[in-house]
Amino acid sequence: MENWYLLQSGPGAPACNMALDEALLECSAQLARPVLRLYSWAVPAATFGYSQHYAEVARMTLLRPLIRRTTGGGLVPHDADWTYSLVFPPQHAWHRLKAAESYQRLHTWIAAAFARLNVPAALSPVSQKEIPGQCFAGAEKSDLLWHGRKMAGAAQRRARQGLLIQGSIQPPPIPLERGDWETALCQEMPVEWTPLPDHLVPRDLARSLEAAKYSQSSYNQKR
Repeated sequence: MENWYLLQSGPGAPACNMALDEALLECSAQLARPVLRLYSWAVPAATFGYSQHYAEVARMTLLRPLIRRTTGGGLVPHDADWTYSLVFPPQHAWHRLKAAESYQRLHTWIAAAFARLNVPAALSPVSQKEIPGQCFAGAEKSDLLWHGRKMAGAAQRRARQGLLIQGSIQPPPIPLERGDWETALCQEMPVEWTPLPDHLVPRDLARSLEAAKYSQSSYNQKR
């Protein structure tokens, strides 16, 4: 059985959240095992895909700040969502998957976690995008649906350092606790979970990335 790291980092500032995800990617080869990070937002914000144009995104939402992710995808509001990231080292099998395959595998896992909580969820069989550029306005193939409504999406970045997946759950309007879903998520992945030791959390690198990149308009508005 594989051993994966679990990092429950709680609420963070928007720029800090994105910086820590990238820092984990940069350190992935040294960590040598996958990391599941569960986190939330100290203030409402929105993130958008690396290749999107800032001016277009800014017209789509009133949420601020707007932070450019290092992954692709569209605009994601972070005012009531449940956010997570996954980092796989370059030697792991997930890193070798095609993007569509890892996306499908990810949402199959998340759907199983919701099924454990008696919440019906299904993968979208086709793309049914309503508004281009907005992650939760319609669904792409293999997005997770609840009664036809998109409830989970994700974006990826593959690099020589590893694979980073950043995901968002927009929970359905039913009585449901985030902590119960997080527990179910860990139960549905047949691995041994080890809390990521504090000395391995790349906080110094994250602080550097936050200051030099994610908190800078020169990065967030560069296109």
